[in-house]
Amino acid sequence: MDEKLATRDRILHAAIQRIKHYGYGKTTMAEIAADCDMSPGNIYRFFEAKIDIAEAMARKHYADEQAELAAIARKKEIPVDQRLRELFFMRLRDSYRMLDEHSKMLEVAEVLHRERPLFANEHMAMERVFLSALLEEGAEDGLFEPQADYNFVAEMIQSATMKFSVPQLFSKLTLPKLERELTGVLDLLLNGLYRRPANKN
Repeated sequence: MDEKLATRDRILHAAIQRIKHYGYGKTTMAEIAADCDMSPGNIYRFFEAKIDIAEAMARKHYADEQAELAAIARKKEIPVDQRLRELFFMRLRDSYRMLDEHSKMLEVAEVLHRERPLFANEHMAMERVFLSALLEEGAEDGLFEPQADYNFVAEMIQSATMKFSVPQLFSKLTLPKLERELTGVLDLLLNGLYRRPANKN
């Protein structure tokens, strides 16, 4: 890793630790710089504004999540419908853990939603790549009905399961209650996807 990239990662790590403790609104660029033993002016060589640090934090989180999703999608020994369930439960539990352990990090998501709305859309589009591939694999295996547009079906599944990936929508429910709801939603969705027996006249 070159020195510039290493410094950028050091800034990002310091920002994550400070924001976890104090929140996004109460964290300043000068404080992050001090945590890195840097001058406030020097930090702007790596990030033009605090919102850019917030986006870099979110990108790091989503990159880790995408790696987990990809690992689940590659488990060919597990039926597609079970992989889909595992994917959504992983996302729910990660989101719940973030809310439970690092609630101040929600400020970052809220600021990005307000100031960088296209960023969330980019993440959703990346997730649809995994969902579309799994849906198509399920159809090829004879488990699901073939679809004219797998990306559209993936988008509708995202819409139906949005509550379980956005901590602000958890409504103070416990994790077991959220898991119960997610199970019911996935049962309905998957029942609509399964291949129907051919009619015998």
